[in-house]
Amino acid sequence: MPDLLLELFSEEIPARMQAKAADDLRRMVTDKLVAEGLVYEGAKAFATPRRLALTVHGIPARQPDLKTERRGPKMGAPDAAVQGFLKATGLNSLEEAKIQRDPKGDFYIALIEKPGRDAIDVLAEILPVIIRTFPWPKSMRWGARSGRPGSLSWVRPLHAITATFGPETEEPDVVKFSVDGIETGQTTYGHRFMAPSAINVRRFEDYEAKLKAAKVILDPQARKDIIFADAKELTFAQGFELVEDQVLLDEVSGLVEWPVVMMGSFEQEYLAIPEEVIRATIRNNQKCFVVRDSKTGKLTNKFVLTANIEAADGGKTIVSGNERVIRPRLSDAKFFYETDLKTKLEDRLPKFEQIVFHEKLGTQAERIKRIERLAAEIAPLVGADVAKAKRAAHLAKADLLTEVVGEFPEVQGLMGKYYALAQGEDASVAAACEEHYKPQGPTDRVPTDPVSVAVALADKVDTLVGFWAIDEKPTGSKDPYALRRAALGVIRLIAENNLRLSLMKVAASALAGLSVESADAEKLPSDLLAFFADRLKVQLREQGARHDLVDAVFALGGQDDLLMIVRRVEALGKFLDSDDGKNLLAGIKRASNILGIEEKKDKRAFDGAPDAALYGLDEEKALAKAIGEVQAEASAAVAREDFAAAMSAMAKLRPPVDAFFEKVRVNDDDAKVRENRLKLLNEIRSATRAVADFSKIQD
Repeated sequence: MPDLLLELFSEEIPARMQAKAADDLRRMVTDKLVAEGLVYEGAKAFATPRRLALTVHGIPARQPDLKTERRGPKMGAPDAAVQGFLKATGLNSLEEAKIQRDPKGDFYIALIEKPGRDAIDVLAEILPVIIRTFPWPKSMRWGARSGRPGSLSWVRPLHAITATFGPETEEPDVVKFSVDGIETGQTTYGHRFMAPSAINVRRFEDYEAKLKAAKVILDPQARKDIIFADAKELTFAQGFELVEDQVLLDEVSGLVEWPVVMMGSFEQEYLAIPEEVIRATIRNNQKCFVVRDSKTGKLTNKFVLTANIEAADGGKTIVSGNERVIRPRLSDAKFFYETDLKTKLEDRLPKFEQIVFHEKLGTQAERIKRIERLAAEIAPLVGADVAKAKRAAHLAKADLLTEVVGEFPEVQGLMGKYYALAQGEDASVAAACEEHYKPQGPTDRVPTDPVSVAVALADKVDTLVGFWAIDEKPTGSKDPYALRRAALGVIRLIAENNLRLSLMKVAASALAGLSVESADAEKLPSDLLAFFADRLKVQLREQGARHDLVDAVFALGGQDDLLMIVRRVEALGKFLDSDDGKNLLAGIKRASNILGIEEKKDKRAFDGAPDAALYGLDEEKALAKAIGEVQAEASAAVAREDFAAAMSAMAKLRPPVDAFFEKVRVNDDDAKVRENRLKLLNEIRSATRAVADFSKIQD
């Protein structure tokens, strides 16, 4: 079956756009092929700085013929309806139509046959549309082409389109079309400097091989592997260790078509700057990797760069050029750092009085005071020193006003720690200046120092309560203030540090510190708790746990101790994975279903204690006895927070529940017996609610 090769050759595509562009090209082309009845075997897209390429394997040479039936008017319908039917279906007369009998009458049916087209003709039709409608985040138009203004909007000027189609055993054909005066062909170009001549290509295999011979590595992953392996080898050979950076590696691989790894250096004096600042300077400005001494683990005055050319002088000029750029950048960073050290963190705080955090939530200075107060209240609950927690909250945001953070926002918090230590602050206070932002995602490290935990919780809870109070909650996919991330951070801080605290009380305390009035002040803490429940379900789902169990626990009400909720959910999940748990769940569901039907039928609830005198069968008596014992045992276990024991108690219900449903007819002819048995079913439901609301659990 034929294969398609498509290449769009242009000026340099920004590295950040390449991966998505390759994926978009693959998706758009294959979606169109499938929509046209051309089901393919496989597709793969590639990107380099100067080209997007796509190969699609196993495309049928021709579309399948389509046969469809179209229903027309009834026999004897008005002439206008008949003529419209004939025109729409292409029939010459009603004699060419079939008649289909129907309970509503006899109808005309047109059998329409649409012969399939050659796949190459379909491609010639769909590819230019895809190119013209390609979803670049940013695009441009450029000057005249062939004497007329350019009309194509593309990320950078497009120079050539290669499009071939054909079976492996034959010479492929060119898929003929043009876009903005660019005619398709079989010609591409190699490396801009080392092999710029035109290359004639046929299909993907020889296309990739000829590009490699022309100093172009087509596959982005192959370029990443080359850069990483060569950088590791180069640093290891000199007794150093590469500081790995996957994000930077992804970016650098999108800047070169023929990666050549080299090492440069800078003056030792710049190593006095914090390592993270050195790394940010070299990474952000020159897209280079930093290097660590393999013995001491500290940064060295070396860096690794990736060039796009094999230079005649072995790269000396390229290395020298990078060193010339990095040197003044590091000099600036050193100046910023030394300047920052001259001003104490607390001396910067008055400036926050002029900086608005949010128009409805006041200034940054007001927010810092709220976090201080809340951190002091949380500190005893998490085992933190109150004075240290207040001091840390007082200083935590100050580094936002420093020169280094102004230049490199990604080191906020971290610089606060360095400056706090430099001015003699307690180690826990300094650590909290850095860690109060954490965790910033599901994989980020969770602080364990009690002072850091207190300030981190205060910071996040103040944010959540504040935006809840002014009704700026996340909606759909929109979350401009990262409130979902803040809630997840609170959950992880509590769960991973085994903290016991009432979220409702902490939220109420944060609300009391706000200077704004909330329309639903009384409802806000419980509303926020529901948001935490949703975030907890998302987290459990991502961890592979059953998120429906969160609903089963939260449905009991009065649950705002997240640690206990997590432990109860874990115990419930283990119980339901056992045979006893699965069978008991089925029995409880059966009891709930019967109760629901009968309560709806009788328009009443079957609550209240059953009458033991009406038990006529041993199975009823055994179930009633088991319910009483289990309810007491499970409630006691829950009270002492031994959820595993509570689940073990629940397991004892399984045999009598199974026996009851096997031997007992609930809807007895005697109305009193029926009512009593329904009350007994309600007792099952009530007893199990000591642990969870089993009706919320999915089968």
